[in-house]
Amino acid sequence: MGTLLELLRIIVIFGLLGALCWVVIGNIYTINETTETYSWLGALAILVLLFVLYRNKFQFSGWYKGEGRKKLPKKVSVILISISVILIISPFVLSSLLN
Repeated sequence: MGTLLELLRIIVIFGLLGALCWVVIGNIYTINETTETYSWLGALAILVLLFVLYRNKFQFSGWYKGEGRKKLPKKVSVILISISVILIISPFVLSSLLN
């Protein structure tokens, strides 16, 4: 039962926080048509950031108490966060290169 509740909790966390982040970032991408075309890269970046946040913080406060609950290695966290930042910036770079 704890696993099912944790899965529901993950869906709610990703849904609510993802939507909140998209409201903030999505409006920025409407600057021009090219950035709006590549705004899916920003959505992917949000998902990666939420994954890192869940694995490093949220998984320890949930209902699931089974094995395999450990933080991401620091190097992996830094790489994933760096990739997310690059993905958030990339629609603007692509827009300037294609125009």
